[in-house]
Amino acid sequence: MRIDQFQFVSLVETLDISAAASSCRSRIPDDHSIFGGHFPGHPIMPGVLLTELMAQTCGFLLLSLNGFARMPFLASLKEVKLRDFVGPGTELVCESNRVHEGSGYAVLEAKVRRPGDTKLVCSGTLMFRIVPFPNAELNQHMQARAQEVGLLIQQGNVILSGAKTI
Repeated sequence: MRIDQFQFVSLVETLDISAAASSCRSRIPDDHSIFGGHFPGHPIMPGVLLTELMAQTCGFLLLSLNGFARMPFLASLKEVKLRDFVGPGTELVCESNRVHEGSGYAVLEAKVRRPGDTKLVCSGTLMFRIVPFPNAELNQHMQARAQEVGLLIQQGNVILSGAKTI
């Protein structure tokens, strides 16, 4: 996780194109300036950043389902629930699955938990607007970022490469 660069997904752990589902790993940094004010003496990851982890996990799934030909942009959040505190150094797994896609929009469900734990940290339903990439630079950036988190794009198909967690 690179909070300063707004990169929350460390590794795409699973990708099931036929089921339209994926899971990603993330690790909250042990020490970051964000914890100084959130909250002194009781550092916890801001809920809005946990929501962003869900959005990025869903985004990588949608990019994969579309062969990195179209870009998903977060359009709305529904019933996002923050269920538990997350402190520095915590490992997280975020699961996403597509519920519906059509008319340029996709609806996904996402859940965040600690590895090996059934208790949810947060969950929600997210909607994305899916549009052609606005420029080649963003497309190239997203493909490079995909490789960093373990995805390879080969002839329009996306596969897991087994990249290391960053």
